[in-house]
Amino acid sequence: MGTLSHAAIAPRLAALHHHRASHGLSHPSSPSLRLPASNGVAKKSRVPFAQSKSHNQDIDFSDPDWKSKFQRDFERRFNIPHITDVFPESVPIPSTFCLRMRTPVIEDFAGGYPSDEEWHGYINNNDRVLLKTIYYSSPTSAGAECIDPNCTWVEQWVHRAGPREKIYFKPEEVKAAIVTCGGLCPGLNDVIRQIVITLEIYGVKKIVGIPYGYRGFSDKELAEMPLSRKVVQNVHLSGGSLLGVSRGGPSVSEMVDSLEERGINMLFVLGGNGTHAGADAIHNECRKRRLRVAVVGVPKTIDNDILLMDKTFGFDTAVEEAQRAISSAYIEAHSAYHGVGIVKLMGRSSGFIAMHASLSSGQIDICLIPEVPFQMHGPHGILHHLKYLIQTKGSAVVCVAEGAGQNLLQKTNATDASGNVVFGDIGVHIQQETKKYFKEAGVPVDVKYIDPTYMIRACRANASDGILCAVLGQNAVHGAFAGYSGITVGTCNTHYVYLPIPEVISHPRLIDPNSRMWHRCLTSTGQPDFV
Repeated sequence: MGTLSHAAIAPRLAALHHHRASHGLSHPSSPSLRLPASNGVAKKSRVPFAQSKSHNQDIDFSDPDWKSKFQRDFERRFNIPHITDVFPESVPIPSTFCLRMRTPVIEDFAGGYPSDEEWHGYINNNDRVLLKTIYYSSPTSAGAECIDPNCTWVEQWVHRAGPREKIYFKPEEVKAAIVTCGGLCPGLNDVIRQIVITLEIYGVKKIVGIPYGYRGFSDKELAEMPLSRKVVQNVHLSGGSLLGVSRGGPSVSEMVDSLEERGINMLFVLGGNGTHAGADAIHNECRKRRLRVAVVGVPKTIDNDILLMDKTFGFDTAVEEAQRAISSAYIEAHSAYHGVGIVKLMGRSSGFIAMHASLSSGQIDICLIPEVPFQMHGPHGILHHLKYLIQTKGSAVVCVAEGAGQNLLQKTNATDASGNVVFGDIGVHIQQETKKYFKEAGVPVDVKYIDPTYMIRACRANASDGILCAVLGQNAVHGAFAGYSGITVGTCNTHYVYLPIPEVISHPRLIDPNSRMWHRCLTSTGQPDFV
């Protein structure tokens, strides 16, 4: 996941972590989900509800109106920031985006803006998407996320994404910038391409790319890259990022200074949790300075660990490409006498890639993820089960997420440029422990270890991700022209939505060990509990 300078963003993330300690698809915690009060102490719920995994609110369940109050509070928290919050005098104009008139017929809109009020392709500002669709009848039901002890159904609606009939920026006055931060992820070029194409359809002529992430705002040797449909036409045919990526970056103040100097009034930020924290900080600084700038994020994390969203771009490609590594490990293991294949996949905090790759491949005997603890030794350990697999099947294949089992490794205080703790290599650890265990047992084994991480990250997006990237890129532009800022775009229950950035960056989205999908993975692998 991409991030801003850790020193600049860590306090903000830490405050948000403290403000919302939750573990699921929805995570209300306080009436405002902004930074906590100055005392930094979160209040406790009047009625503790231990079974609730995703809610820790000040809710008085004895109040007969608690449900309606919760819904009003939820609506307020998910109300997305708008230009008119700071500039109430802003006058909307007819949208220049209409599929009956794809390009302006008059240069620089000298004769006015194209308008077609009869075209029914616009989204009403009051359209909403239901965040949760399952009515859990019991808090003990698999995957249940209940607000109260009775598992009451509470509707939670979020803003629907798409083009609006009225816009708040004149295209000829817009200078739009795109920046890609963090590590590589399949689909970055696809999103860049669609943002540029959609901006041009609105009539924007000044579009630039900021090179090498947030670093490009401060490094004088890195010139902004002019972008147009001609430039980006075929960039989606290759992996990586046309603009380049990097971790870390200058201070928020320096970046907003750069925005002012460059005359940028639309900024599209592609990155993960840390990058979005930076985007939110930029948005707030622009508001503080009363700058008419729209800051819109597009969630980029190959780990699929962004809260509230069905899926992030690059994830499908990662799962598909992981099959190649798993297949190689399977062939190596089954072709050797007492073969053991170990594949390490991405997933610092969550094991979505490992879980989905294991389930889809059907070749994995043991799947290990960060959310589920395990031990290597003992009668219920990984090694004991590997011995059983060797005895009964003759071979075994292990899939492990990079963040799994870090408690088994020597801790380090080292961090990368993003401020992330540098993890030990759990794959190498399992490989070494396996060799040592079987050697001491006098059983010959042939252990092969495969780490395809950077091969996967550099891949071109597959068809599924290509479509997701296209729609995300287009909706990011629609959101900016509609006057929204401090938002990110994603999918929720198969629909595209706008969400306020603070709602999605408090912590990574995690796999619920009691979820049906994890149970399905366990059914497929047949592995026991390693505790």
